[in-house]
Amino acid sequence: MSNQKYDIAIVGGGPGGYVAAIRAGQMGAKTVLIEKEVLGGTCLNWGCIPTKAFVRSAEVFADIKEAKSFGIKVENAEVDFPAVVKRKDQIVNRLVKGVEHLLKSHDVDMMEGEASFLSDNYLIVESDAGRKAVEAENIIIATGSKPSQLPIKGADLDGILNSRAALDLKELPESMVVVGGGVIGMEFAFIFNSFGVDVTVVEYLDQLVTGVDGEIAKELDRAARRRKISVKTGSEVKEIKKNGSSYDVVYKRRDKEETVTGEKVLMAVGRRPYHEGLKIDKLGIETEGRRDAIKVNSKMQTNVEGVYAIGDVTDKVLLAHVASHQGIVAVENIMGHDKEMDYKAVPGAIFTSPEVGTVGITEEEAKDQGIDYNVGTFPFAASGKVMAMGEREGKVKIIAEKESGKILGAALIGIESSDLIAELTLAVNLGLTADDLAETIHAHPTTAEVIHEAALDLKGGAIHFSG
Repeated sequence: MSNQKYDIAIVGGGPGGYVAAIRAGQMGAKTVLIEKEVLGGTCLNWGCIPTKAFVRSAEVFADIKEAKSFGIKVENAEVDFPAVVKRKDQIVNRLVKGVEHLLKSHDVDMMEGEASFLSDNYLIVESDAGRKAVEAENIIIATGSKPSQLPIKGADLDGILNSRAALDLKELPESMVVVGGGVIGMEFAFIFNSFGVDVTVVEYLDQLVTGVDGEIAKELDRAARRRKISVKTGSEVKEIKKNGSSYDVVYKRRDKEETVTGEKVLMAVGRRPYHEGLKIDKLGIETEGRRDAIKVNSKMQTNVEGVYAIGDVTDKVLLAHVASHQGIVAVENIMGHDKEMDYKAVPGAIFTSPEVGTVGITEEEAKDQGIDYNVGTFPFAASGKVMAMGEREGKVKIIAEKESGKILGAALIGIESSDLIAELTLAVNLGLTADDLAETIHAHPTTAEVIHEAALDLKGGAIHFSG
């Protein structure tokens, strides 16, 4: 068994692990990245990127169906689903190769196999090629998460989909039941609905995409229903039964048992930290919560000296961009810089139709915290650029501290919200005020003007809307 020594060994090649490895290489650390499956992890291979490839195909098809309203004639358009999947695979493969190139260009060694702790400075990596010992002064755990499983009878039936399997369907089903109305469930619901699938969403809670500002979540609910997505909130799934070539999903709603049938069932009930097989108990690495997340401080250190953890396995904020930033923080601390994670300005993006963007606190949280606040809003329908793009849905909502005008949080639903949230994230991160936004000239005509108008609304009234 060969033995190799490194400054930093990183277990897991997802957006946390590979970004940490690149940063370590940039800072001159001798680094190895260990991945048991595919570089890029869930995000690049079975999550963020492939779903966005599907989203774009769905958007193009939706635009074609509305082409007549733009003065364009298109006849007999249809979805070639195998071609949609092929395009997704091509994009993923290209990006995986890009990550591999970046790692090589920063002199990061890559090792394929499953790692487990031998001691706090040693890992054993097992693969079909045999076993290798890796010695490292510092180890970063970046093993990510796995789909959650609820104790629902029949949820393990053959043919039940998770998010990964949904991306590799060979053909479109006639109908689909999505169990879970969170971010993952709603993105898939809108994707398959756009492709012509009859979609039903069954969500346990009374609100879709819990954690999002309630007003924005209601707008998303209405958008789903306008597209003929059947939404069953406040509904607990009790059982899934095979019914010929379809499935019956039995759920309880308002004390009444109901059933919805779908050719496919997609389980989208969230994700949970994953560190199976790593043998963290050998080192006495502390975990916390009922989800058994690895416990870390703001420097991403575990309780074991020289061992760090980043990304979904810490269960802080399960987003790829958070994992990447945590990876940079961990590496810079290892290399002697004093860095800490700050979660107050983490943007969220939901790629539904329309999109949702969020950052900072919601209005509900402001109330719960006893904050004296003001709300500025502006409807997307009052934007000339939005109208020219053939859209009307959506609004922006900004929460500001009443006395100081400091921006505490914001949420948008509407076209390009996933991009527009960046300006508001900067505002929250830097402690900017409504005055700062209102006094910043925004280009016309752009969708970004909705933010400017909402800031003006905080100051006494938007220019282009009177509601």
